[in-house]
Amino acid sequence: MAAIRPPSTVSAWQPPVPGIAEVFHARFTEHAYPAHVHDTWALMILDGGRVDFALDGERHGLGVSDAVVLLPPGVSHDGRTVTETGFRKRVLYLDTSVLPERLTGAAVDTPLLADPALRARVHGLHLALAERDPFEAQSRLAFLRERLHRRLAGRAAEGRGPVPGARVAVRLRELLDARVVEGITLEEASVELGHLHPTYLIRTFKSAYGLPPHAYLTARRVALARRLLLAGVRPAEAAVAAGFYDQAHLTRHFGRHVGISPARFARSGRS
Repeated sequence: MAAIRPPSTVSAWQPPVPGIAEVFHARFTEHAYPAHVHDTWALMILDGGRVDFALDGERHGLGVSDAVVLLPPGVSHDGRTVTETGFRKRVLYLDTSVLPERLTGAAVDTPLLADPALRARVHGLHLALAERDPFEAQSRLAFLRERLHRRLAGRAAEGRGPVPGARVAVRLRELLDARVVEGITLEEASVELGHLHPTYLIRTFKSAYGLPPHAYLTARRVALARRLLLAGVRPAEAAVAAGFYDQAHLTRHFGRHVGISPARFARSGRS
């Protein structure tokens, strides 16, 4: 007889703590994230099961342990369940006031941080956030930030080699970031970037960021919709405000990226 899968659950909210863009607790029984990026750092601990993910083309696996996963902003990654019972995770989405983007290379090189003291600090911060105690949470975030800097700063000094066409990819990313809601066509981007061929733009962007421009833009729109939903905006309004054609369009992509519908996600922030 096949094992009975427990239901998937999600709880997400925006705490009144500077530096923390979102808190995300989830149990997924069967879910696969598509390749996507965040505009924040994602700091994850696993409380049950096992997860497999790829970051910048390199695959990693994690079970329940003292390890912490740190995924940097702007770098492509995915994720999937690998056991019948799925996995349980807690994630903090941290903005660049907590960790600067210059530490991205170090995080790509070592996304799994085997550090019991670091995990204990992440766990303690989650407890403070769950109690809705912003003062304690701010204090715990300061100590967490200190330890993350200590782990990454030395590796950041080693540096990473230049990527061919990186400047073109960066400029295209800047165009996409500036027009998340209204979007941009490849023809418009080509003109803006000196009449470069659209195919060249796509290949260069994917080489630099691990996913094509349209997938990057979709991920940015989903991230914007998350913030709007947690701020109390209705799903239909959030869809249009984030650049989607309608609520159905948002729901299709939101389910793939977050694992639940926009309406359920919004309710989780009010529970």
